[in-house]
Amino acid sequence: MLRLRYFNDLAAIGLEDLFYRKPETVTKHTDKQRLSYSLGALLYMPATREDIAHLIITNKFKELVTVAICLEDAIGDHEVERAENKLITHMQQISAAVQDGRLTEETTPLIFVRVRSAQQMLDIGERLGDSLKNLVGFVFPKFASDNAEDYLSGLRQLNEQANTVLYGMPILESPNVLYKERRLAELLSLKEIVDRYADFILNIRIGATDLCGLYGLRRDSETTVYEISIVNELITDVVNIFARQHDGFVVSGPVWEHFSSNGRILKPQLRETPFQESSGSVGLLLRKELIRKDFDGLIQETLLDRANGLVGKTIIHPSHLLPVQALHVVTKEEYVDALSIFQQATGEKGVFKSEFMNKMNEIKPHLYWAQKVLIKSDIYGVYNENITFIDLLSE
Repeated sequence: MLRLRYFNDLAAIGLEDLFYRKPETVTKHTDKQRLSYSLGALLYMPATREDIAHLIITNKFKELVTVAICLEDAIGDHEVERAENKLITHMQQISAAVQDGRLTEETTPLIFVRVRSAQQMLDIGERLGDSLKNLVGFVFPKFASDNAEDYLSGLRQLNEQANTVLYGMPILESPNVLYKERRLAELLSLKEIVDRYADFILNIRIGATDLCGLYGLRRDSETTVYEISIVNELITDVVNIFARQHDGFVVSGPVWEHFSSNGRILKPQLRETPFQESSGSVGLLLRKELIRKDFDGLIQETLLDRANGLVGKTIIHPSHLLPVQALHVVTKEEYVDALSIFQQATGEKGVFKSEFMNKMNEIKPHLYWAQKVLIKSDIYGVYNENITFIDLLSE
């Protein structure tokens, strides 16, 4: 039975060819800091979907590591009762599979439930009974200063009642975090609240779709969220306030909502060079396939997530799993630089030349970066030299 780790579906020879360091296993009981970096591509599925338990038990989506079963915007307002009942059924079936050995702690995906309110979370927790232990936690939509305390105190209550650990993931997508005259006060208020419940917060998420909706905006498959200025401003402020070195949280990238298209109008955003350099004509054919599937915008946005310090991304289609995860693998150059910085942080020197002879590594300003890279290298692995995400996608 395959253990829960990234790219576990690749044949052993593929792993050897692609990875300098292979990904390590993650489970619900992985230590919190490491787990917060481990969510990768978080796949949302409406709770009303009939086959959720089946696809998890049978490992239908080979790349699936993290899933959120949604009771909020993915279902209609008139479907709530049916969705709650389906969720209970799904989790009972998954629990039964764990009990009879079809699933284990090391093969069960990291499962979250996105709820509509703190009260719904408490009700669901009570109804799940023993099945609650197979959840990693809850996602809190439209997290705001007027509901944050209810969500987090309710989560603490569930942790105290259940013989398990449950985490929360707030989504920042309410008007007060976007409206300029209220944003700073709201974000600072939320930071003060989540700091008090830091042991229960796995990461902070940003809800781009709801935020765009406040202004009647919707980005197309050619446009990254970083080109929507009003949301880009919020991402900047969220990273600034929530992702600081000594008291910060992992911040995850906004949802990508496009998954297919019959044609293209604008010039693709993906550069041709890395594809050609990586795999020659094979790489260029792969590039055309990615463009056809509207993956170029997803890849560009995920690269910008990384550049801005965000880890992980919300997705709505299983075809997005592998591209997002492949972009989270650490390069050999990043890993060697990070390890060297970490090992030489002894106070005996301040700067040294990279082994790749193309940059200077300053220990103090780059140490936090190095620590994060080393955590991600354990989770997502490290590419062999001259290997890129293109090689992994072409496997």
